[in-house]
Amino acid sequence: MKNQIEDFYQKSQKKEKLIIGLMSGTSMDGLDIALCSFKGHGSHTEIRLLHFKTGDYSEIFRKQVKSIFSKREVDLEMVCLMNEQVALTHANLINEAIAEWGYQNSQIDFIASHGQTIYHAPKSLHQQEGLPNGTLQIGDGDHIAVNTEIITLSDFRQKHIAAGGEGAPLAVYGDYLIFSKTGEDRIMLNIGGIANFTYLPGDLDATKVFSTDVGPGNTLMDQYVQKHFEGLYYDKDAAIAKRGNVNEGLLKALLANEFFKAEFPKTTGPELFSLAYLELAQQKSNTQSLSYEDVMATLCHCSAYGIIEAIKRALAKLSNPVLYLSGGGMHNPLLLSLLKQELPQITFKTTADLEINPDAKEAVLFALLANETLSGSQTYFGEREGVPSVCMGKISLPK
Repeated sequence: MKNQIEDFYQKSQKKEKLIIGLMSGTSMDGLDIALCSFKGHGSHTEIRLLHFKTGDYSEIFRKQVKSIFSKREVDLEMVCLMNEQVALTHANLINEAIAEWGYQNSQIDFIASHGQTIYHAPKSLHQQEGLPNGTLQIGDGDHIAVNTEIITLSDFRQKHIAAGGEGAPLAVYGDYLIFSKTGEDRIMLNIGGIANFTYLPGDLDATKVFSTDVGPGNTLMDQYVQKHFEGLYYDKDAAIAKRGNVNEGLLKALLANEFFKAEFPKTTGPELFSLAYLELAQQKSNTQSLSYEDVMATLCHCSAYGIIEAIKRALAKLSNPVLYLSGGGMHNPLLLSLLKQELPQITFKTTADLEINPDAKEAVLFALLANETLSGSQTYFGEREGVPSVCMGKISLPK
């Protein structure tokens, strides 16, 4: 153990560290793997994205994860087994990526693993008296470390909860260090399963920075497609939604939840915005007979509305902000056109304009969280509820 700790210390002190960041989102289309070079830390961080790929999941693996994903009642044995299986699958994909990029595993200093979220339960969602915020990501860090022979940091969200946060969103910590710029107010909008954004003030005052979920991004659309269109995992290029018409009654029912009116910061997940949520909205609006295309069109407008209204609330304090997109939802042309139509005063760009691949952004952010923890630094975001100033990530040694 002493040798392992000494190795950890030496690597954490390197002037340049190679860190692999991992992200597996709610769509479960694959594992995002980003190899990053880091110099410095905090406001002096220099980061380069060296390589990026999305490792494919097998159909069997997807079905296994989905069997325990975002459900209040699941097979506990399967949860136990998948904690290991997710890690082993991720380790194999990491090893393949490292070899493909022409590296040896010994050249990589650290891995930063987000894991696979299977349930997110902030108090605002579970509403059980006397119980805390909770979240659960599986994909054991020890298994990744042992099977890659690389020191692994994982389980980042638990420290956030322990320090008074809700476990999400964590983008604020990385967005501020990577993307802040003097003189430009920025909105970093990530449209994943859940849409969230980070506000970055042009005066670089970290106490003004905040990040918040705003509602469903792709999750409802993806779940609906996967249920009703065999072999499809998402609505590519909004091909299905474009063939449909928005149903105002269903849209109103979808947007009736109090989450949309809650103050920032707030967090949610597919535990709320599920097919059951959609089915209840259809019952309330008497729209059970809608075509699949009309439902998809309405779901797309629902996602757009949540994003638009949240950004308009933030805009009350901003002038001429620039919005930078990332996440799978940015590839949905119907969703993007709705955002641009309703937010004409905003300049739309992507994180590619800031030299970070938009599809890699979330994986890069977890690599950055690991770098901050390894450097022993933390940015002070003020004494605010939901944004604790903490370092995150548990450390797993390979031997």
